Amino acid sequence: MILDEQTFTRVVFKMTPKDRFCESQCIAFLLDVEANPNMLMSYLHVGQHGEASIDFCIDCRLATPEQYADLQTELTSIGYDLKVCKRR
Repeated sequence: MILDEQTFTRVVFKMTPKDRFCESQCIAFLLDVEANPNMLMSYLHVGQHGEASIDFCIDCRLATPEQYADLQTELTSIGYDLKVCKRR
């Protein structure tokens, strides 16, 4: 049987840039969730869903599996079936 619809959501986990105001934190970029032009849907522990610019995504560095494990668990618990990717 061939499925016509994608059954998973591609996600890239990254670490936000650290600055003098806040520590780096893990952010998920949900590649298959609709967003405005030049934006990506993102998800953080605090704030949850929101949009982030593609430029911001580029400025973030890849997160390690240890860094994104909690966020991946949270996303799975709210219904996402994730396929982790390393790039957009």
